[in-house]
Amino acid sequence: MEYPDMHHGSGAGFAPRSGEPAIEARGLGKEYRRGWALQDVSFRLPAGRVCGLVGPNGAGKSTLMGLATHMIRPTAGALRVFGAAPGSTEAVSRTAFLTQEKPLFRRFTVAETLRLGSEFNPRWDQEVAEGIVRAGQVPLKAKVGTLSGGQRTRVAFALAFGKRPDLLILDEPTADLDPLVRRELMGTLKAEAAEHGTTVLVSSHMLAELEHICDYLLVVADGGLRLAGEVHELRAAHALLDVPARDPSPAAAPHTVIDSHRGEGRPGVLVRLGGPIAHDGPAAEPPTLEELLLAYLRSPDAPALITPGARPGDIHDIITRDRTKAVTV
Repeated sequence: MEYPDMHHGSGAGFAPRSGEPAIEARGLGKEYRRGWALQDVSFRLPAGRVCGLVGPNGAGKSTLMGLATHMIRPTAGALRVFGAAPGSTEAVSRTAFLTQEKPLFRRFTVAETLRLGSEFNPRWDQEVAEGIVRAGQVPLKAKVGTLSGGQRTRVAFALAFGKRPDLLILDEPTADLDPLVRRELMGTLKAEAAEHGTTVLVSSHMLAELEHICDYLLVVADGGLRLAGEVHELRAAHALLDVPARDPSPAAAPHTVIDSHRGEGRPGVLVRLGGPIAHDGPAAEPPTLEELLLAYLRSPDAPALITPGARPGDIHDIITRDRTKAVTV
């Protein structure tokens, strides 16, 4: 297998290999002294998707992002970024990671921060980086330490997008922003990803917000993967039924009851469809993404659902690709 040229000029990008997923994990696990943070996680994230990574605190989201960026080594299994090992030159060159802390040099000006980005990233796009900063009216001459939290977040976004990554990983990127700025930056994220085909993996507790930007979903809880796949496929596999919440199973048959929490003004028993809904059966409505996520987060014993497109190749295929690369390099 041949490598793409690693020495492009500014603005050039790697074209994802045909069919090569942005992230692929098989049997992935990470164990700490306190126990397993992730265990037996397998999925495929196709290139070009905007993927929401959702789960309660301590579910394993940060561990998964750390494994994808080589900040953490796995205890079991394997993970690949565009077919390359995390930490390899290819994976690092194609990935940008924005942590929740958004570390920046407080004594640098905004202009100096962007210039530093250009020095370390051969694919740097100064126009895009400056555009994100100027859209928030952030002075280029201002020192980072004098900026508000929202302004610093915008500068961090500019660094991430300016790198022109093929994979952008964001850990709670807008948690410290007011709703208007949050929506604006999420709109920028979606537009930039669509224009350049960037794959985005974004961890967020803002469930309603994810509905507007994500077309793919990974849900983790208790160290395991609960949902994975295209948003429209996951929603189509479920329905909200107007059946008794106290004992929904008989009325919901042949469907699998996931959660019987009832929402205001809507039927609240969420089921995974086991067949077509009968015309003379209970009233049914498709769930919103937020309703689907809340149902699975409230129901840790519900069976996981990994759609066919989110299932990875065999681990031996991943290892074989690694060995092939070692021979061709």
